[in-house]
Amino acid sequence: MRRLLIMPLFFLLTGCNIAVLDSRSDTAEDQAFLILFSFALMLLVVLVVCVLFVWFVFKYRYTDEKKHDIPPDVKGNKWLETAWIIGPLLLLAVLAVPTIMMTYDQSPVLSSESEKDGVPVYVTARQFNWTFEHENGKTENNRLVIPEGGSIIFHLSSEDIIHSFWVPRLGGKVDVMPDRELVYEIKNPQVGTYDGKCAEYCGIEHTSMVFEVEVVTAEEYDRYLNDR
Repeated sequence: MRRLLIMPLFFLLTGCNIAVLDSRSDTAEDQAFLILFSFALMLLVVLVVCVLFVWFVFKYRYTDEKKHDIPPDVKGNKWLETAWIIGPLLLLAVLAVPTIMMTYDQSPVLSSESEKDGVPVYVTARQFNWTFEHENGKTENNRLVIPEGGSIIFHLSSEDIIHSFWVPRLGGKVDVMPDRELVYEIKNPQVGTYDGKCAEYCGIEHTSMVFEVEVVTAEEYDRYLNDR
């Protein structure tokens, strides 16, 4: 019986490909840390609740010896009441500090407010296509080549409706807005080939709005820019 219950779980897990936890940049590593850190805090809460639940069920279970017992009238316990008020507040504070720091550090900003330095890439979204323009004017559709290391500064804009720029292994989702240019930074990407996609439903061909990201060495990137 136990095997019958466990087998469906294994089949579900074999289909999981949690790309956001397979980070390939400093930006993605920070985001993966926050996911795992918050998950660990939630597990701690679940563990405490489950232990207390099992203990109370065992301690206060009905037995023949206890069926005539009358429990004492308990007015309250200041220590316990203080603990279950302060404990959750401390957990929230512990989670809030890295969350707020990372949000301020990684959130996209308007182009007019950006002071970020790095390799610029101008990203234009439209139904159902991505256009990537490099600093020297070289342009490609649905294929993005960037150098490893350093900072990649994406200038994101849309020609029609709201899209969402997302390369799971390199960074989080960023909405791409019409009539507004947002700047998003990905730090120290590692050499490799990664899948990118639109993470905002944008029409009947939304699922085909994908692109490929190639992170190459600085020398290979220079050759790519000069290869016209």
